[in-house]
Amino acid sequence: QQMPLTFLRAGEEARVVKVRGKGDVPHHLENLGFVPGAALRVVSEHGGNLIIEVKGSQIALDRSAASKVITG
Repeated sequence: QQMPLTFLRAGEEARVVKVRGKGDVPHHLENLGFVPGAALRVVSEHGGNLIIEVKGSQIALDRSAASKVITG
């Protein structure tokens, strides 16, 4: 089942299916490691902002950026 990264809760794991959107944001997210097939884990969630562990790094994303990452 595919859903935006914002639907995951702390401790949950998923894989990136795709990154949506136009302009620089999807390209920036892919540079951070959010590429199709990449495993990720939600470290914490606070006020809609997420800390995600992907490819061995922890990355903070705001709600709008996280909503562009589709997981499955």
